[in-house]
Amino acid sequence: MSKRKFCAHRGFNAVAPENTLPAFAAAVALGADEIEFDLWPTADGQLAVCHDPSVDRTTDGKGTICDMTWEQMKNLDAGKKFHSEYEGVRIPLFEEVLRQFAAQFGDLVAVLHSALSAGERCDSFKKIKTGRARVVIGTRSAVFAPVRDLGVIIIDEEQDGAYKSEQSPRYHARDVAKYRAVQADALLVLGSATPSVETYYGAKQGKYPVFRLTERFLGAGLPEVLISDMRGQTRAGRSGVIGADLERELLDTLDRGRQAILFLNRRGNSRVIGCAMCGWVPECPHCSTNMTYHSASGRAMCHYCGASIKITGTCPVCGGEELFTETPGTQRVEQELNERFPDARVLRMDADTMNTKGAHEKLFSAFARGEADILLGTQMVTKGLDFENVTLVGVLDADQSLYAQDYRARERTFSLITQVVGRAGRRFDTGRAVIQTYSPTHPVILTAARQDYEKFYESEMETREALRCPPVCTFTVLTAAGEVEQQVLKSLLALKNRLLSLMEGQYADVKAPVLGPAAAQVVKVMGRYRYHLTMRARDSARFRSLVSGVLREFMLDSRNRGVTVFADSNPDL
Repeated sequence: MSKRKFCAHRGFNAVAPENTLPAFAAAVALGADEIEFDLWPTADGQLAVCHDPSVDRTTDGKGTICDMTWEQMKNLDAGKKFHSEYEGVRIPLFEEVLRQFAAQFGDLVAVLHSALSAGERCDSFKKIKTGRARVVIGTRSAVFAPVRDLGVIIIDEEQDGAYKSEQSPRYHARDVAKYRAVQADALLVLGSATPSVETYYGAKQGKYPVFRLTERFLGAGLPEVLISDMRGQTRAGRSGVIGADLERELLDTLDRGRQAILFLNRRGNSRVIGCAMCGWVPECPHCSTNMTYHSASGRAMCHYCGASIKITGTCPVCGGEELFTETPGTQRVEQELNERFPDARVLRMDADTMNTKGAHEKLFSAFARGEADILLGTQMVTKGLDFENVTLVGVLDADQSLYAQDYRARERTFSLITQVVGRAGRRFDTGRAVIQTYSPTHPVILTAARQDYEKFYESEMETREALRCPPVCTFTVLTAAGEVEQQVLKSLLALKNRLLSLMEGQYADVKAPVLGPAAAQVVKVMGRYRYHLTMRARDSARFRSLVSGVLREFMLDSRNRGVTVFADSNPDL
């Protein structure tokens, strides 16, 4: 019979004032397994520990926490109403509670992420390996932590593509977690408002149960969503990225003293810069791709290898000064916001502004304290943010990822829009969201606007079954890379012929069409040419045996010297 676990509600509120440090200390002393408490943001961005949204019931003060600063709250008496013995006990801050538990349990928690130094990482692994650390918190690679007596694995936002490693060793943290959970007889929890199609397909097949949260936090309603058709504005000659509908909503939001979040999944000033006279476009000398212009540095940069060149304003080919840019990015949108709303305070959050240690925390804290009116960002703003004063969300260029050459494009677009729209109205006010799109009747746009995952899933599965895409079957991409393009193609063609030959003989039971060789989306990276074969088949031990055997043969064949090859399952195409 399993041991019962006890949760201390609001601390041990039977013997001490609820949600105070003495109540939490009592819970620890009496052996509670868990402690439940509530957090509320103050007007100046602090997190106060209190069950109610106001201080009226538990203290000698009055007022709503979100409208009070910590300076106004810190001297309130939170103990006298409970018993005179506790007179002077005050509402604690979240960081105070953390310090209290760190002193008690600090050594039981280990953290793993890429920013750790080698020494810090070594210390964390020692704690985990010896069993001193009972809880591991980390990023993707933390799934490999050598935890003793593994009991539960929790993957938040399980649909996120960042859980898949695109470098060797190639793995998906979700798949590794599934394997480890089975081996250790542990519980696996996958959390998401927009589950991956593969995960939800598995649930529909009965592989694991689904638990639904049917209400938003504090019972907040879904935001009101406006789909803004940008085609008419383009025909009317309106310039800029901010459409008329979004501009009107932004003005209303700012007038009411509320905040807004704008999402654009792009970085840099533009995707393309070129000469309007001769057509010159800067290309990376090492990679077969165009460079992206960044106005802050005045340079065009390759996002694959990091190479950059100075943009002087004059074409290096014809000497013309008519340089153009297309597809505005976050820097250009920030400039437009400053022009249209000169009194608004704008914070920009993207890979270029978040490149220093602690930059995320500083920006979030500043926005939570009300030091900015508009938060403009890339994918970083779509998940995990909870700001009480945000009542408007704008999605700029919602179509940007919709028509990508990837079977996950529709799923990714739905998830991004759903996630960012959900940032609006998370407390008391009904939120508003504006989705700017050139495809206002597209099913993905419509279902995302309604936050209707079930309808999206049904439509998406019809498409994937028709196209024989995952999860109906498995895509396996074999990529070969080398410095001599013709050698790469020759080796890959020989690999294809070997696969076809084996499927006519020893592996006649495996049916897997082989497409290619075809150039990778970016054919040349860091001086190496990349071509691939694509196979589509139902996953099976025989299919995996075929692929692994052929790869071993390839690597042992001296004719393939200078060419490397790897297999990837269900990658972004």
